[in-house]
Amino acid sequence: MDGLRVIPTWRHGLERLYVCDAHGRNLAWYDRETGRVNVLGDDRWQDVLDVLRPYLTGPVTVGPPPVPTPAELARLSLHPDDDLAPNRPGEALLIALDRDPGPPHRLRPDPRRRALAAEQAVGEALDELEGAGWRTLHSVPLPGGDRVHHLVIGPGGLFVVHALHARRQRVLVADPVVTVGRGEPSPLLRRVRADADRASYALTAEVHPVLAVTEPARLEVTAPLREVRVLADTDLPGLARLGGVLKPADVEALHAMARDRHTWVRV
Repeated sequence: MDGLRVIPTWRHGLERLYVCDAHGRNLAWYDRETGRVNVLGDDRWQDVLDVLRPYLTGPVTVGPPPVPTPAELARLSLHPDDDLAPNRPGEALLIALDRDPGPPHRLRPDPRRRALAAEQAVGEALDELEGAGWRTLHSVPLPGGDRVHHLVIGPGGLFVVHALHARRQRVLVADPVVTVGRGEPSPLLRRVRADADRASYALTAEVHPVLAVTEPARLEVTAPLREVRVLADTDLPGLARLGGVLKPADVEALHAMARDRHTWVRV
């Protein structure tokens, strides 16, 4: 068992345990939902079972995995540190708040917590699309400290979704400027379009920009928008009605590419 380690991953409430060697390569995984240990080779299956033994619940079956798709092969070849799929909505903000929670008492709420609430609300809405054949990645890091809040891939194409907190406030959109309540106008749509352009370059595919506004009291768009959608968070399920662009195999292949951290290092 020298060098073997067990790495738990969570996705939509389901746990899968991966067994990796000292170099980070996946040797096997245990799916508690099906009670099956999938072993990728015959030479270390006993070591895999030994290291997994404390985690096994009930009877299990052991054997080679089903014939994987190309997308699954790409995922299995990823080092866990390079796999973006486990990222939670607002992952970067959660880490920042954990490292520096700020003073316990402050006159105004920490704007990072409002931004986190928006990303979590939008992320939960997008994750609900999985049953319709969509895949979502959260908090995708970009060079220079930037990040894509959410990347969603499905039958209707690829979308970069930027979350904006606007609870009980009026939101005025006058392309490219967005004004929330009595706040200062900001050319936010330029940022959303730029994120989509960078994602298009990374994935060599067309990516559409979306601004998702959470819980606005009123959302007003003063003129037709160019290339970008502005939606309330309650309208995000409507993306599931879009189709005719990508086949299921294309969705999985693009998701496999997008979840690899190295895909984004040169955008």
